[in-house]
Amino acid sequence: MLQVQRKEVKFSGVIITYNEEKNIRRCVTSLEGVCDEILVVDSYSTDQTKEICKSMDVKLLEHPFKGHIEQKNFAMKSATYDYILSLDADEALSDELRGEILSVKSNWTYDAYKFNRFTNYCGQWIKHSGWYPDTKIRLWDRRKGKWGGLNPHDSVELLDQIRPFHLKGNLLHYSYSSMKEHIERSNKYAKISAYALQKRNKRAGIIKLIINPAYRFIRDYFIKRGFLDGFYGLVICATNSYSTFLKYAYLKSLNDNQEIE
Repeated sequence: MLQVQRKEVKFSGVIITYNEEKNIRRCVTSLEGVCDEILVVDSYSTDQTKEICKSMDVKLLEHPFKGHIEQKNFAMKSATYDYILSLDADEALSDELRGEILSVKSNWTYDAYKFNRFTNYCGQWIKHSGWYPDTKIRLWDRRKGKWGGLNPHDSVELLDQIRPFHLKGNLLHYSYSSMKEHIERSNKYAKISAYALQKRNKRAGIIKLIINPAYRFIRDYFIKRGFLDGFYGLVICATNSYSTFLKYAYLKSLNDNQEIE
């Protein structure tokens, strides 16, 4: 495992937003006392997101949204410090994770750090269903990695041979307040994924439309023990399977030169 010289560093907390008035205060508050700068990059919210940010000790920038990966890389590059702690607006640090990150701040040892994300769905914390532990790299030296992946499912991609160190504690994720919100966002994300796959010249056939959604449900509900999450576990696994179906159905439509909007 590669290490760097131990040292005390300064953090830039980075958040991208669009209409996050329900979440942004909780997210920013969890970063206070941890980060030396909190940067919010907003893509022209029409709710109270900007006003809430202006009432708090944050640096606020506005920038057109061209994709999750593109927006997060813009935010990362706009930060003052090289050591980035990136959260989504609907996330917050648990007390245990705050303590771990503060220890890292005074004794930076590795090039990147990862931790588990713990998701709250309709008021219930989800412990299975493929959603926990949902390990994420969110604290890293930006000179050693950047955002990549496939929109809208971005992830931090590190330089070769860099291995992140796993911190204790959870990144608390307040995902969906209703099943309706989950279904609507799943449809939106399926379209974004289909366009991203099309750009990579990927194709979808009938076999993929049948096999991939079925595998997703079997994996999440049985192998990942989604049944232990009760009713919401079933809802999550079924909705994620449906989203997988939509993604490849939209991709097939795009392959056939049909509109999906």
